[in-house]
Amino acid sequence: MTRSTPRARVDAPRLAAYDVLVAVREDDAYANLVLPRLLRERAITGRDAAFTTELVGGTLRGQGTYDALLDHLTGRAPDPAVRDALRLGAHQLLAMRVPDHAAVASTVELVRTRVGHKPAGFTNAVLRRLSTRSLEAWLDELDAPLDVRTSHPSWMVVELSRSLGRPEEVEALLAADNERPAVTLVARPGLTSVEELVRTVAGGTPLATSPLAVAMDGGDPGEVPAVREGRAGVQDAGSQLVGLALARAEVEGRDERWLDLCAGPGGKAALLAALADQRGARLLAHERLPHRAVLVRQALRATAGDVVVGDGTRPAWADGSFDRVLVDAPCSGLGALRRRPESRWRRQRSDLDALVPLQRALLGAAVDSVRPGGVVVYATCSPVVEETAGVVSRLLADRTDVRLEEAAPLLPEVSDAVSAHLPGAVQLWPHRHGTDAMFLAVLRRQEPEPT
Repeated sequence: MTRSTPRARVDAPRLAAYDVLVAVREDDAYANLVLPRLLRERAITGRDAAFTTELVGGTLRGQGTYDALLDHLTGRAPDPAVRDALRLGAHQLLAMRVPDHAAVASTVELVRTRVGHKPAGFTNAVLRRLSTRSLEAWLDELDAPLDVRTSHPSWMVVELSRSLGRPEEVEALLAADNERPAVTLVARPGLTSVEELVRTVAGGTPLATSPLAVAMDGGDPGEVPAVREGRAGVQDAGSQLVGLALARAEVEGRDERWLDLCAGPGGKAALLAALADQRGARLLAHERLPHRAVLVRQALRATAGDVVVGDGTRPAWADGSFDRVLVDAPCSGLGALRRRPESRWRRQRSDLDALVPLQRALLGAAVDSVRPGGVVVYATCSPVVEETAGVVSRLLADRTDVRLEEAAPLLPEVSDAVSAHLPGAVQLWPHRHGTDAMFLAVLRRQEPEPT
């Protein structure tokens, strides 16, 4: 007589994680936006919320590896809804401290609940076989190449390697992309302080990378009073350094009008507005998309910054209207793969064909917008050469009224950060600096050379 295995009840964290993965796949949703909403709606808190967060982020980061293993085991492509569940099961089996029986049984029941009874047996068989070996053993059996081992599309491995310029660090960079980043808060100057955040954040720890940064040790940042009131925000330390570089650069003459040309969703704009307020200056936050402009207004609610909607490549103001300008250009986002892991499966190398011309146009408009003696900071959350050094070098070759200034002295908090492809610019890296791979170049407008 065969003893039946008791059915496992699908718990709320696993259901929520699965629903986020489905939204990412079907709706092109961003996990970092969908997940907090589901956690609130379903009252998932504490350790359960942390478990759900790891399930979602870890599964998305490891998707390329898990898919290669699942394809090896099944020899066919499962239904997408089943594959989402198999990925969750694979992450629990191979990368989390979840007992094998719990990972398998809960995933099988998840398939029964969300997909149907028919594929449950298939799911059970695949995961039971997967549980017989470690991740490393499976990868060795596949003789998996670097892109599969590190769960990056092969073209991204090529681009990141070229951008880094140090072959000996490539594996460390790719490994850092797969680490779960800490939630980092920014203390907006004049509105709150690092000391207040450390007192009010559970496990809050100041970071040496930015004088305004505090890392959270779990918990919901939305519950922090200063965040709730707009006096602080969630912002990677690398992004904070971009704002600080613009504020620290010297300008000749007046210093009253600041511009964030591509302000959405508003994190850098809120920091700049707070810094400007302290100096008696005022920030104009400019955003092309109305729905993102709403987010910018929300981010600036504790400051005196202004928000307008328009096309950054065709500004509505006169040339030379501003003293400081930030252009945080739309980019491939390859510098934030830790925080937006689904991006690695959406982006294509061909996306650069549309992004680079836009980046060039926005940088040109930013230089036109600043007066002689003023400064522009060009930044991207991407280290890709075409989007970074390539854009700035093209501008410098085309114009005689701009010069590149040394950015590294403005950021003494970080070392070994000079761009390998544009000396004078700064390139941050997750494996070196613990930040997103932000690029920034400081440009000063000057009177054009006589022809």
